[in-house]
Amino acid sequence: MSPSADQSSPASASQSSRDMLRQLVAMAIPTFGQLIAEPVFILIDTAIVGHVNDSALAGLSIGSTIILTTVGLCVFLAYGTTSRVAHLMGAGHRREGFEEGVSGLWLALAIGVAVAAIIGLTARPLCSLLGAQGSVLDNATAYLLVMIGGLPGALLVYACNGILRGLERTRLTLVAAVCGAAMNTILDVIMVIGLGWGIVGSGVATLIAQWLTCLIMLVPTLRWAHDGGARLAPRMKGILSSAGDGGPLFIRTLALRCALVGTVMLAARMGDHILAAYQSVNAVWNFVLNMLDAIGISGQALVALQLGAGHRDQARKAVSMASKAGLVTGLLIAAAMLALAWLTSPLFSPNPSIVRLIAIGMITQAVFLPLAGWMWALDGILIGARDYRYLAVTCTLTALVYIPALGAADAANGRILTTDTMRMVVLWMLINVLFIGPRAVFNGLRIRSDQWMH
Repeated sequence: MSPSADQSSPASASQSSRDMLRQLVAMAIPTFGQLIAEPVFILIDTAIVGHVNDSALAGLSIGSTIILTTVGLCVFLAYGTTSRVAHLMGAGHRREGFEEGVSGLWLALAIGVAVAAIIGLTARPLCSLLGAQGSVLDNATAYLLVMIGGLPGALLVYACNGILRGLERTRLTLVAAVCGAAMNTILDVIMVIGLGWGIVGSGVATLIAQWLTCLIMLVPTLRWAHDGGARLAPRMKGILSSAGDGGPLFIRTLALRCALVGTVMLAARMGDHILAAYQSVNAVWNFVLNMLDAIGISGQALVALQLGAGHRDQARKAVSMASKAGLVTGLLIAAAMLALAWLTSPLFSPNPSIVRLIAIGMITQAVFLPLAGWMWALDGILIGARDYRYLAVTCTLTALVYIPALGAADAANGRILTTDTMRMVVLWMLINVLFIGPRAVFNGLRIRSDQWMH
């Protein structure tokens, strides 16, 4: 593709609803391909490691939680970069948009190297803190120590996507995600099953796939930025600007990740079977949420382009389009999960007790997916409008409600929650009612006014 191909132009003030929907879908499909890269790697690992033994699957739950939490905390590298690049492109400042994106890449690399070093020094205590013991702790630590080698690559992928989404040039993300997933699957089978490396083989396979995905995206992105006139050398001013914009987004994500880590700790206290089943349902949930997030991020880019060009009416039209698309997509995925829960659960474990708990968790989760789809779309839109402080405050309030509720569930474990079925249902009810529910209320209230545009 030539440097001038697929160029973003300042946003049009007269897009029809049909044109905007077509643009949303054209961005959402490849964006979904990128978003599922990390969750698909974990999902593949879960399906294969689950057939090694129960402690390996439980260890994977702990280790992958730390990895996904770390990567999730750095999601501002994509969200913030998308908004900045799209605002500048919408206003017609193409070179400046590229340079903002390059600054995001340098920030991603620096954070990835630093965080990998810190986790490497504290891997075992971190896994123990999350409730891992005995063979589960050994498996979790081994997996984590291998996986940290891919952290810089994973964060560079996030930053690349911020540039590509802002440019509305997202097809490359789908190609990279498919290649990475295919490589991860092949290597997982060879290393875990063929060579008998167990959970370590799974980590090595994912590490290689992460860097393959990174290189497929990074090389063309840098070439396009260079051809667009951007300076590729690190600019401290740009890096600090990227970090500053990411501050409120980091607080938002930190609050949410603390809540999710607390859920894993509660699952660990409920027993290895609950933890293993939770990991499997959580892997499916992360995969599904990225379908919904693809719509939110596409809406985010559309809204940022229109606001950058000063077209507020078009921005409101994008809000309506994306939120409806999120709701409908949530309904469709929920129907599929309800139909397939009992058929797909055996893919994650040969243990009948764990298989039953996985199916119960998937069914409970499916009931609430339409609400999640609507909420995630609004979340992406507010990020696209750079309404970061509001999101940081409301997500912190959500965590302050949710985390004590986890403590209450822990106190009820063994007294009121006397069966694994009850425990599994309560875990996923808590996530949907007290984690997603308040965020849906906050986002819905915000979008009804015009304050988010300012």
